[in-house]
Amino acid sequence: MGKTSKVVVCGQVLTGKTAVLEQVIYGNHVVGAPMFSTIEDIYVAYIDTDRGVKEKVRFYDTQGIDSMNSDLPKHYITMADGFVLVYDVTSFDSFNCINRLKKDIDKYRDKKEVTIIALGNKNDLEKSPKQVDFQTAQKWAQREKVKLYEVSVANRLSLMDGFVWLASRMTQPPAKSGFPLVGRNKSKGVPSADTAH
Repeated sequence: MGKTSKVVVCGQVLTGKTAVLEQVIYGNHVVGAPMFSTIEDIYVAYIDTDRGVKEKVRFYDTQGIDSMNSDLPKHYITMADGFVLVYDVTSFDSFNCINRLKKDIDKYRDKKEVTIIALGNKNDLEKSPKQVDFQTAQKWAQREKVKLYEVSVANRLSLMDGFVWLASRMTQPPAKSGFPLVGRNKSKGVPSADTAH
């Protein structure tokens, strides 16, 4: 386990950002239970990576984006190691919101690599027609280099893959250098230029 990674969870109001976090971290969210608007909350979790190592992640649960609060504060964008963009599959407006958030992330981070997942929440709602089909969301995700998952807070297992992938990518050890070591010559008995006088 290395440094604590910082992940900003954002999206439009009423997409289930807090419910997603409470369900994936604690497994105690009750679907249909009253929820309150979030101003900001912080959750800390230890997540098993695909390398079999537990990594500490601090999640910043942000206030939902709406007409009164239309931008994610810049300090969230610049300090994060990763992002979870949450939209509601029954609301195309919420999908447009994560598209705007992704553009802001690219703009304020000067296109610096950052790990991002998008969660299409409320995939299980049969009473509400789906407004964001998976193919549309997948094309957007591929173009934006975002990993996409359709999830349901009611199904905790549907949430796990995205968070494991996120933690694994943010904490990936650096690749070994492709440059040969200085002063070493592959042929035996021939001194390198550094040692020859």
